[in-house]
Amino acid sequence: MSKIAFLFPGQGSQFAGMGLSLAENHAEARAVFDQADQALGFSLSKLCFEGPEEDLKLTANTQPALLTVSVAAFAVLRAKGFQPDVVAGHSLGEYSALVAAGSLRFADAVRLVRKRGQYMQEAVPAGVGAMAAILKLPEGKLDGILAEAAQGEVAGAANLNSPDQVVIAGHAAAVARAMELAKAAGAKRAVPLPVSAPFHCRLMKPAQERLKPDLDATEFRDLETPLVNNWQAREIRLGAEAREGLYQQVPNPVRWADSVRLLRSMGAERFVEVGAGAVLCGLLKNIDPAARSAKFGEAADEEKLNEFLA
Repeated sequence: MSKIAFLFPGQGSQFAGMGLSLAENHAEARAVFDQADQALGFSLSKLCFEGPEEDLKLTANTQPALLTVSVAAFAVLRAKGFQPDVVAGHSLGEYSALVAAGSLRFADAVRLVRKRGQYMQEAVPAGVGAMAAILKLPEGKLDGILAEAAQGEVAGAANLNSPDQVVIAGHAAAVARAMELAKAAGAKRAVPLPVSAPFHCRLMKPAQERLKPDLDATEFRDLETPLVNNWQAREIRLGAEAREGLYQQVPNPVRWADSVRLLRSMGAERFVEVGAGAVLCGLLKNIDPAARSAKFGEAADEEKLNEFLA
């Protein structure tokens, strides 16, 4: 029998107004936003529903905001009787996936990602690091480009998103050099990303170490639903594996294309992106055009989704 995978988005999917229609139409979603406000001690719901965009873009706000929208959307799906056979989340989205899998309590997750965002923001002074998306780079060229661009600085793969898209991160000058080398090597485009820190590279080591005591102090239960993690693109089922995966993903690349391929090999045929935007649906088409996908993050998505999951 074909399986259903729920995918949870990460940073970059946020927008002012996200989650509002869910909260207005579903008591289950509203309850999740109320719980987030209570856990954090300020109105995260107001930030999601109204912005301003500049505040929403701050990493320490973006991460709990996106998590909350994803968990609110998941709460609505669960109330409708829709359950995934397997889950995965992109970077920050792995926390949402672990809440959905029954490993992490939502209140613990929202506090963790608030701290994670702060630690990542503070790991590298503003302007020192950068990230860029490399589009349609010929296969086998990436490692050589990053090695040549480094020149004693950090330049690494941050998100191995799809055959056509790799995101790199590191010192700003090294990333700029890598962008020029990638274009010279045949990449279609190299685009700097408007992010506040260079995520998923060695420069995030200080954030990783600061996060460790918080992860260690948090209860991770064994998973009710299997999860494919970012760090190894491997299926996990134990709480201890979940905690370790969140620790290791901070300075290591997100192996998203490999994760999707594993989900497909596990029998997943239908994919639902649960939360803000549709970034992961787009990547899925590029990784495996035969995979079917739908999104659920707004009340307007309901009718299509009901047909998709029927």
